[in-house]
Amino acid sequence: MMPDENFASSFAARWIEGPGKVSGGGGDGGGFGYWQPRTQHLPQQQQQQQQEGSPAIPPYTDFDRSYFRAYSDIAIHKEMIQDRVRTETYLAAIMKYRHLIFDKVVLDVGCGTGILAIFCAAAGAKRVYAVDASEIAEQARHVVEDNNLSDRVTVLFGRVEDVSINEKVDIIISEWMGYMLLHENMLPSIIFSRDKWLKPGGLILPSHASLFMAPVTYADRYHERIGFWRDVHGIKMSAMLQLAKHSSHREPHIEIIPRENVVTRPILVKDVDCYTVTIQELESVTTRFCVTSTLRAPLHGFAFWFDAAFGGPAVYPSEQHLQLPLMGPVDKISRVLCHKKQEMGSDAEIMLSTAPGKPPTHWKQTMLYLYDPMTLNKGQKIAGCVTVSQSKENRRFLDIHLEFSVGGRTRVKVAEMR
Repeated sequence: MMPDENFASSFAARWIEGPGKVSGGGGDGGGFGYWQPRTQHLPQQQQQQQQEGSPAIPPYTDFDRSYFRAYSDIAIHKEMIQDRVRTETYLAAIMKYRHLIFDKVVLDVGCGTGILAIFCAAAGAKRVYAVDASEIAEQARHVVEDNNLSDRVTVLFGRVEDVSINEKVDIIISEWMGYMLLHENMLPSIIFSRDKWLKPGGLILPSHASLFMAPVTYADRYHERIGFWRDVHGIKMSAMLQLAKHSSHREPHIEIIPRENVVTRPILVKDVDCYTVTIQELESVTTRFCVTSTLRAPLHGFAFWFDAAFGGPAVYPSEQHLQLPLMGPVDKISRVLCHKKQEMGSDAEIMLSTAPGKPPTHWKQTMLYLYDPMTLNKGQKIAGCVTVSQSKENRRFLDIHLEFSVGGRTRVKVAEMR
């Protein structure tokens, strides 16, 4: 969920570097009564003392430690909060369902700086549990204190699978989506929370998400990375082409793809219903496709993106005639929420789209380049199969296997999203 390729690379380097102790202040409690220590350090016998019927707790791996350590970097949180499409869409959803949040219990999974938890408190939540396993949780606790919300927002430091919450919740909110929707594999934590704590008929935000893919032509970018080597100041450097292709195209790129570069209709790779999705169905996703090119152009690769929808539960109470007071310590935030609702209207659909041509987000699009372009004719069929699987090395990585045919020519592209 980083803003550009350089930032993403540095994030990945910190994340995949392997085992290491998480450093920084706040470690195992810092002396604050509601500051929860990591339960992964408990003896195994205690770990096994789970309530009967509770979902299984996944192992806490060295990759997980590195992953959470990377999210202690404040720059990541700054870039996410500055993504106006992302942050204002969540604001709009909280405002739309304010009548469901008011006087209810909310769980914010992966709270980061605590901004969504505070928005929910401003919308009138009775109690908010804000959970994060990275060291940023200590700053989130101070943010809560600075906004005089310690009586309603409880920051819990640890994986959501490990913390203790002694009541059911009415709402689960989380910004769990990674590149290609499923990168970082945070959705299983939402499923765990849903199965353990969400009341029947409770609300999950976002409620649904869809991963899409489409063939793309992008001659300018291909030349920038590859064609450059054909002639460098009059010097023939074609010998560099294969190395350039391997170096540039072996992994997916995070970049903005112009809408006009998409040459077919979108292909739906995976639909996710957060109320019913299971952890098992996320381990590997396979979709067959057959689409038609809308123009004649070289095919340079395939772009992936996602939409996230903020739909309500199947049945929920009307907000008509419901008077919701502004919450004293955060009146300013509450007024912003009310203004956001007036802007969008009470019946407007709330959708966060990262599609080409939509207002850009820090997710941008994920581009999988071919080593060599293929010629496409207008009206030509592109048929094949794509599989997106959790990496066996690290379940937070994605393995991508794409096989397709154009005009009797078949290509296979394999890549790893680290």
